[in-house]
Amino acid sequence: MYQPSDETLKKYADLLVKFALNSGKGVQPDEVVQLNIPDVAKPLYLELMRAVLESGAFPKLTFIPTETDKVFFKYASDKQLKFFPEKFKRAEADLIDHSISIIAETDPRELKDVEPGRLFQAMDSRRKFRDWLFTKEQQGKYTWTLGLYGTEAMAAEAGMSIDDYWSQIKQACYLDSDDPIQEWKKIQKEQDRVKESLDTLKIETLEIKGKNIDLVISLGKERKWMGGNCRNIPSFELFISPDWRGTEGSISFNQPVYRYGNILRGVRLVFEKGTVKTAEASEGQKVLDGMLTRENARKIGEFSLTDKRFSRITKFMANTLYDENIGGEFGNMHLALGRAYKDSYPGDPSKPSKEQWEAWGYNDSPEHTDIVTTEDRTVTASLPDGSKKVIFEKGMFTV
Repeated sequence: MYQPSDETLKKYADLLVKFALNSGKGVQPDEVVQLNIPDVAKPLYLELMRAVLESGAFPKLTFIPTETDKVFFKYASDKQLKFFPEKFKRAEADLIDHSISIIAETDPRELKDVEPGRLFQAMDSRRKFRDWLFTKEQQGKYTWTLGLYGTEAMAAEAGMSIDDYWSQIKQACYLDSDDPIQEWKKIQKEQDRVKESLDTLKIETLEIKGKNIDLVISLGKERKWMGGNCRNIPSFELFISPDWRGTEGSISFNQPVYRYGNILRGVRLVFEKGTVKTAEASEGQKVLDGMLTRENARKIGEFSLTDKRFSRITKFMANTLYDENIGGEFGNMHLALGRAYKDSYPGDPSKPSKEQWEAWGYNDSPEHTDIVTTEDRTVTASLPDGSKKVIFEKGMFTV
């Protein structure tokens, strides 16, 4: 089994623990850090634990054995799918200050034979826990980040050798530099500059045009652009949660989506009055259809652009964490169907009522699935004075 060098693992763990948590400030003494680690990523776990302990914080481990989900969904009854240990999970949500979750798959399609409805049933049973953490995050009391630990199976799915796959990880996370944290601080500074420029424009709508894209998105009131908050490592995207009601037009996505243990290819969506009216996939139609039956999953919760100058990811990685941040010739664009990010609100997101969120067009859904295209596109903003301005073309922001 492939194992990265000790130096790479140490840099990776320090980046996740001493930088990504606390939105770029790193974990602080006496904080509790939940570590969600698949067993195949044990070498990274040991370094994460070391970094947490060095920081004076407390590691809390969830170690995930290989094929756990496969066995669970094969044998679980409906009652077992719905089981939620509420008191235990409530205490856990109250306890932890941060979490680091590592993606490391031995079979990216291990749930391909599971009925989508069973997957959604299990996910929905755990929604309370996610909601508790969302609320805590909005109050500034919780942060999280994701990382990727490459396996032979993941590399094979992406059509790469394990050495090449890890080369992309090291390159994307600046683990090939002397000081990855300082490199990420430089990226953050440039992301902050672009976000500020976009917010200053007070954009009303975005028109996205390309060979297979003809889409209009309304940003809506009470919005700000986001990105560079270390919720994912790597994260090169800048994104916003728009007013779902103003989405019109069509878009085809040229990148596969790995979701619910399945793969969706050739996804094409047609929007009318903010809602998906037509959804087609050349592969994975059943999963796509099932996903769209979930509450408000036919409405968008996120619009995202990645500038090719920011991203060091150059190859398809068969995982959304990396594929939604790919650079390449034209950067990328992705939409998320489902839940909006309330962090896109420029004020304190713990203050508005449910009715106010609805009035602003922030979508609320148990679903959040990112779908990516790397095809060339031009993004033109309509501004309050009636003028228009190109904000993104040839894979780069122009602001």
